[in-house]
Amino acid sequence: MKEWDSFPSISKGKGIWLIDSKGNKIMDAVGSMWCNVWGHSNPQLVKAITNQSKKIQHSSLFNLTNEPVEKLANNLIKISPGMYKVFFSDNGSSAMEIAIKMALQYWKNIGESKKTQIATVENGYHGDTFGAMSVGYVPEFFEKFKKQLFSTIQFPVPNKYRVPKGFNFLDYQNNCLDKIEKRFSKQDDIAAFIMESGAQMAGGVIIYPKGFQKKIKDLCKKYGILFVLDEIATGFGRLGSMIQYQEQKSIPDIVAYGKMLTGGYLTMAATLANKKIYDSFSGEFNDWKHLFHGHTYTGNPLAAAVANENFNMYQKNNLIKKIQNTSKVFTDYYQRLLEIDIVGDIRHKGMLMGIELVSDKNKKTPIHTKKSINKVFFEEGKKHGIYFRTLGNIVMLVPPLAITEKELNLLLDRTIKTIEAVKTQII
Repeated sequence: MKEWDSFPSISKGKGIWLIDSKGNKIMDAVGSMWCNVWGHSNPQLVKAITNQSKKIQHSSLFNLTNEPVEKLANNLIKISPGMYKVFFSDNGSSAMEIAIKMALQYWKNIGESKKTQIATVENGYHGDTFGAMSVGYVPEFFEKFKKQLFSTIQFPVPNKYRVPKGFNFLDYQNNCLDKIEKRFSKQDDIAAFIMESGAQMAGGVIIYPKGFQKKIKDLCKKYGILFVLDEIATGFGRLGSMIQYQEQKSIPDIVAYGKMLTGGYLTMAATLANKKIYDSFSGEFNDWKHLFHGHTYTGNPLAAAVANENFNMYQKNNLIKKIQNTSKVFTDYYQRLLEIDIVGDIRHKGMLMGIELVSDKNKKTPIHTKKSINKVFFEEGKKHGIYFRTLGNIVMLVPPLAITEKELNLLLDRTIKTIEAVKTQII
């Protein structure tokens, strides 16, 4: 876009700070696109990469394996109730493509050819490749590719801030679930239901009401539909629990992890499946039940080594408990944020906050402007020492998970100053 004529060059990082080539420091309010756990330049994670680099930097998982990735697979299975085996990839979109292919091929492998449809929720997001765009269709991002995407069956997600007229929030939840069950019972053609676990991220920071995800899981079980969860951005502590589906009491058939798997230091993702799914792919060569999918850097030893050290640090530092305590700082700022006349709603869970900007609080009208809100916040944020990346009219705060209370207070103070400063620029 023409408005982006130049970009600051980041030369190094330390903790929650990014430092550009001119020596300017800015707080990483988006955790390097939601993946950073311990802050930048953590010596333990750097050491894990360095030590592994002296042994083997990359070795294929095609007919081979390596020690770090075997250890990582065991670590993942141990923390993931109901899961049996791991399929590694190198990014979240790929992990979801694999999940989709597993779910569709499962039914073919067991002789159920009519189950070919995928059910999803509106405004879910699962990545930018074509399969991921199909099951996670955010119109603002992907409308130009709509004709090339495969069709899915989409259902609404209850948003507490935007309840349709004639409903209270509980009735609205039940209405959404009723629509799902009505379609499930109508025709036996749905292979899988796919959704983000715990909350929608890129679709507007929509936190699911308690029990909503579990009820969908129960409906899938009732009607013989695979339940597939995306924990790429919501698992590993982002929403305050290591495994979000465990908190939601909704064990899936397939789950995908990514982003924080390596602490945010190297690219890696994983798709886990239960024994039922795995067994359906197990057969003789001429049965042709194989999953034909692979990536050059699948199971990369460097990424696996840093991921294993990341796991060790979670345990040694009791990080999940720390997140649960530190995240209470967010609630201390609710009132101050809501007093700003362009802030309509605040949605928060764990180390995630979405601040919805509106032009009319009574009508809940989202701010729309000819200017890029993302650009305005990026430039104003720099003046206040923060790196922001908004999603439309939603200001997202997704800091490194290990941020301290003092640092989080500073981030929120500067966020308020930034929002106040941009008011005249976007209204």
